[in-house]
Amino acid sequence: MDRFVDELFADLRKSGYQARIVSIDHLTLLQREIDGFRNRCLFDNEFFQERLAWFRFRAPENLPRAQSVIVVAVPRPQTRAIFTLSGHRRPLIIPPTYTAYDGIREQVENFMAKILSRKGYTLARTALPLKLLAVRSGLGQYGRNNICYVSGMGSFLQLVAIYSDMPCEEDGWQETTMMETCEECELCRRACPTGAISSDRFLLRAERCIVYHNEKKSDIPFPNWMDTSWHNCIIGCMHCQRVCPQNRDFIQWTGEEEKFSEKETTLLLKGVPHDKLPAVTLRKLKRLSLVEYLDSLPRNLGVFLNKLQ
Repeated sequence: MDRFVDELFADLRKSGYQARIVSIDHLTLLQREIDGFRNRCLFDNEFFQERLAWFRFRAPENLPRAQSVIVVAVPRPQTRAIFTLSGHRRPLIIPPTYTAYDGIREQVENFMAKILSRKGYTLARTALPLKLLAVRSGLGQYGRNNICYVSGMGSFLQLVAIYSDMPCEEDGWQETTMMETCEECELCRRACPTGAISSDRFLLRAERCIVYHNEKKSDIPFPNWMDTSWHNCIIGCMHCQRVCPQNRDFIQWTGEEEKFSEKETTLLLKGVPHDKLPAVTLRKLKRLSLVEYLDSLPRNLGVFLNKLQ
């Protein structure tokens, strides 16, 4: 079995991926850790209900004999969208993991299914806290900003986890760890304008994170305490990742780029629904995986472009 696991990891490395396998028995520990944070009131309740309440810490019905969880890290670039208004072009960054998120997950799942089938094993999707799982498995480590870092990828990555009925005879389950380089470094904390990265505790104050607020729909305004100058991405945020020394080799890595004409930009600012958008515009949004955030774009784009009108 160990030889097959070695072959599995070797095949993943050939594709540029990294992975770890842990026993499904650890799921109760993951749940206890999340519940412990909530019981100590370290999670804002609204944030918990919106972002964490969907986790499921048990074997799925379609794979009741699951024995292991395999977590995979895939290197991912940031992407760029260039919008035009009043003759001015404004390039805006989309952080790693957003673009092609579902496509990457399916790619990894299909790749893993092909490998596992060699030994007659199957897989199923998970609904787990991926960053915590990756750190606990030994695949990655937390930065002070609570983002998961993987050696050779920095934070420019996407995590995918699957259940498998493949036995886990040995795993590297470990305590939650922060990178040693973070001990004497506070660049991310100083770069975060909202105070989400706190000096008095390790857990992120997620309710203050720009990401949490700019992923909401446009009919929910930004809080009054949030200065418009703090926004830096069309969706998500890169303040803490841009200054992190662990990302020095990746920060210029940009993948897909799409250009939106003045007409297209105006339609997006007006909040025109996807079924009313020109097909060419919709294709661009799909390539950037922004269709699911279409309801957020009028507000988010307005922060950068309204002053140009």
